[in-house]
Amino acid sequence: MEHIARDADIAPVAALIADPTRAAILTALLDGRALAAGELARIAGVSAATASAHLARLLDGRLVDVVRQGRHRYYRLSGHEVAEVLEVLARISARPPVRSLRQSRQARLLEEARTCYDHLAGRAGVGLLDGLRAGGYYTGSGLTGEGERLLTGLGVDVAGARGSRRRFAPECLDWTERRAHLGGALGAAVTDTLFERGWYRRGTVPRAVILTDEGREGLAAMFPSKELTSHTPVT
Repeated sequence: MEHIARDADIAPVAALIADPTRAAILTALLDGRALAAGELARIAGVSAATASAHLARLLDGRLVDVVRQGRHRYYRLSGHEVAEVLEVLARISARPPVRSLRQSRQARLLEEARTCYDHLAGRAGVGLLDGLRAGGYYTGSGLTGEGERLLTGLGVDVAGARGSRRRFAPECLDWTERRAHLGGALGAAVTDTLFERGWYRRGTVPRAVILTDEGREGLAAMFPSKELTSHTPVT
């Protein structure tokens, strides 16, 4: 077939993601935080030297960035676009078999509440978007005036999110729930505020987040939906 010059050359990027070790590294970085090579090696189950070699390839392919703090180097995804690709791949991929109680617990926590790079996902994220819809704060065309007032009052920088070069408030299909959660610049801004207010905190399982008692009360006051406040007990 004749190559069309304007086509994107996706094969090199697909090859980088396709390796199991690099896929594990990229997935570990999906919570938006920067991690050291040693920690990524442990998560991927490989030696430090092997992890470093894979990270060098991911750097060359511009899928990850490196952050230097003194003599230390930390790696993170190069942007939300990479996270979006990984989430789409997760939606069309088979779920790995659960072989232990620990894996079962981890899977449950990720299904209940997690970060999708920089915005809230899982049942918590879907419930948040459902609450915004039910209250008339979000419609198919985006955030309403009442919704902007509600979130601004919560402390969300709605104006800053709207001025971002990133899409403002798209719906993002959740790979575990198969329903939409709030993504884009607004989803990230809302999630930042939820962390700042202490309504959610990060858990011990990578990407998993925990709804706090304060968050349970705050969300219950904002939204009548029980979906938002019935998940993830503090552990």
